[in-house]
Amino acid sequence: MESLMKDRVLLLGTSNRKKVIELEAHLIPRGFALKTPADFSDVIEVEETGSTFIENARLKAIAQARSRGMWAIGEDSGLCVPALGGQPGVISARFSGPGATDQSNNEKLLACMSQIEDAKRSGYYVSTVVLSDPEGRIVLESSGECWGRILREPRGSAGFGYDPLFEVLEYHRTFAELGLHVKRAISHRSRALRSFLTRFDQL
Repeated sequence: MESLMKDRVLLLGTSNRKKVIELEAHLIPRGFALKTPADFSDVIEVEETGSTFIENARLKAIAQARSRGMWAIGEDSGLCVPALGGQPGVISARFSGPGATDQSNNEKLLACMSQIEDAKRSGYYVSTVVLSDPEGRIVLESSGECWGRILREPRGSAGFGYDPLFEVLEYHRTFAELGLHVKRAISHRSRALRSFLTRFDQL
């Protein structure tokens, strides 16, 4: 930890710009300079072969840390729907197959849930966050969840992924309608990061 606290540089193991924005909102105010894979000329592809979110987050953190010789954060997240046996789960980003997009994933989710009654359309987002030292040793990990309801049609234009279909019951709005400020306060990723940073400060 001494080298990290001295240099104050963290590598975020994701190329998803919208995820990076959420992570930056929590880490930059704490005095960290953040790097992403896009800051390097050579791209390191990490195959997400884990059967759980935490396994995939570990794979990302370890691979990026070892390859760059830096402290690295790996994050994996997705949507789980109990009525679908937990799907899309760890394949949330590629739920609709090769070349999947947010739109095609949302369309497949709606098709899979077309016969599911309103009372059984609950779902929850999961985020897992892992910190690896430059040698690939896991130092810290945490997770967060946010429960909601899967709508029958999309609402809102903000956010990404399944956000237009994910209604937060307390607000009666989807993540795509609430916008970044509110999402930053209540999302699964924010909850995972708050837990992560509380424990991080105690190391």
